Amino acid sequence: MTAQSTNRGDGIDSERFDRIRAGMSERTKGRKTMMGRRVREVGAACRRPRWAARALVVGLALATLAPVGPAAAARVAVHSAAGANPASIQAAVEACRADLGALNPNVAGSLGSGRREINWDGVPDAFAAPNPLPADFFNANSPRGAVFSTPGGGVQVSANAANPTGTPVEFGNLNPTYPDLFRTFSPQRLFTALGSNVLDVHFFVPGSSTPAVVGGFGAVFTDVDRAGSATLEFFDPRGKSLGIFRAPVGANGGLSFVCATGFPLKKHGQGGIARVRITSGTAALGPGVDETGNTDLVALDDFIYGEPQAFEPTGNQR
Repeated sequence: MTAQSTNRGDGIDSERFDRIRAGMSERTKGRKTMMGRRVREVGAACRRPRWAARALVVGLALATLAPVGPAAAARVAVHSAAGANPASIQAAVEACRADLGALNPNVAGSLGSGRREINWDGVPDAFAAPNPLPADFFNANSPRGAVFSTPGGGVQVSANAANPTGTPVEFGNLNPTYPDLFRTFSPQRLFTALGSNVLDVHFFVPGSSTPAVVGGFGAVFTDVDRAGSATLEFFDPRGKSLGIFRAPVGANGGLSFVCATGFPLKKHGQGGIARVRITSGTAALGPGVDETGNTDLVALDDFIYGEPQAFEPTGNQR
């Protein structure tokens, strides 16, 4: 039978400790006294790591509970859903809204809490397809603190069924096959970047040029057919990625939604979401660009995000 031993944490186990105790010589009182002192010292050394080990275990447990990485000190919640119709994602949309707070009016200035939304449906025909949407429309014309940019050639909102130019709905002006691919969450308009499948949303105090951050963001996608083709990536004011969040695959021609909330808003530009990069499908919408087995075409509907709040510019950070 193999003898069992207990390691006391410093390389000295109980068997060795017992051998030291049993091996003491009693030939002289002085040697016995010296060895006794050594035994006591070894015993103390054996006992200390047990307490140290306990402290280490507690420390490791606390470290395990504490968030690490870009979302440190944040309790990020992710809400996502996909399905054939608006009802299939409604619960996830409502959970995102509840996290962010009450819907605020479309007025200038930061209201300090709550949320803003963009559903595209109130955009005037003059700023909808076949015309481009001004990149700052939702900061200047309808102040909600969102400004768009893209590597492509601008952004566009789709036409309503009744419009003065007879433009087809759901980006049929770009490609006649698109109305059969896409559907809306909130009728009737959709949104897309032109010439690119990448769109950046930059946040400002609504109606101003003051940079801002938000505590969460969500978006509705339509016709997500491939896993990972529709994503949100969040960046803090210093340009550091806070994570990538993927919209789930939906029914063909259906709807997908993803939202992440709980990013803390701190002073001096630390924390919060200053920019969202949205990737919609694997290719840009456009003439001659059809959906095939290798191409997943995706359009956008509603945006939901926390109230934009000012942060101190990078040059003034402490």
